[in-house]
Amino acid sequence: MNVSSVDFSMDKVPLRQSSTVSIGRIKPELYKQKSVDSEDEAKGHVEICGKLSFSLRYDYEEQALVVKILKALDLPAKDFTGTSDPYVKIYLLPERKKKFQTRVHRKNLNPTFDETFCFPVAYDDLCNRKLHFSVYDFDRFMSHDMIGEVVVDNLFELSDLSREAVVWKDIHAATTESVDLGEIMYSLCYLPTAGRMTLTVIKCRNLKAMDITGSSDPYVKVYLVCNGRRLKKRKTTTKKSTLNPIYNEAIIFDIPPENVEQVSLSVMVMDYDRVGHNEVIGVCRAGPDAVGLGRDHWNEMLAYPRKPITHWHALGEWQGRAASFESQGSCPSPKPLQTP
Repeated sequence: MNVSSVDFSMDKVPLRQSSTVSIGRIKPELYKQKSVDSEDEAKGHVEICGKLSFSLRYDYEEQALVVKILKALDLPAKDFTGTSDPYVKIYLLPERKKKFQTRVHRKNLNPTFDETFCFPVAYDDLCNRKLHFSVYDFDRFMSHDMIGEVVVDNLFELSDLSREAVVWKDIHAATTESVDLGEIMYSLCYLPTAGRMTLTVIKCRNLKAMDITGSSDPYVKVYLVCNGRRLKKRKTTTKKSTLNPIYNEAIIFDIPPENVEQVSLSVMVMDYDRVGHNEVIGVCRAGPDAVGLGRDHWNEMLAYPRKPITHWHALGEWQGRAASFESQGSCPSPKPLQTP
């Protein structure tokens, strides 16, 4: 492994006056270990914006997955008239070039689609695929609004697909097709006695193609952040012409137990460009101030010290030059502990 050591400067992060630390409040039983490759991780609270019904069946003669989009219920109103004009896009990931789209249903929050689509795919390859439904509101004059998405990670969730299986799924609110940016797998490990945290970038998959060649030259940049201020940054090597890079590179941060609640990690997957500017493919975050899996991964690391905790993280869009990435400075002194 390529290991980069980052000194967490003690003059920037003063120690608390009390020896009481919060790690003791973490309850390991709340963080049951899960399979690394399971996509059914708890993703925290998500807004539900309706339900989508569809059926799945495998056609052995045609060697194709048959997907029938049936109906949607209780969609939110996106138009000023108090209604929406919904339609659905569907991908069989990781393939993105082939996609299908339903017809638009005008002024209908409970549309019935009843449209069937076939994805040519070998049966044995289905375990490596997942379905992605994106529900949109059609707008004739402006960009279409995304209502939400449904992701089916396990196509064999209900049956072996030899018979048609009808599925109802909650539509999770989303403004962008986050799944299209790809995913990153990394592990976190904390040693309280040494005050050392190791983030190991393992690999990425299904990254968004950023080059005209249909590929990317990805590398991973990791920021150590304290109270919205960037303290340190390190990056991995660059992998040429791949959307599924493998790194297995570790970055070490020295963080005393007294300060572990004040810091977080910002992980950015970048596309290297020899001529122009390097572009951001996607970002994710881990720490006590993160949301969903980013917070859960951090807490799980603290609950199981000295053990690497590994998860897949979906990449989200980078919202410009945010202050949490671009501002610099030392970490302000923590507030003293309140005595009862």
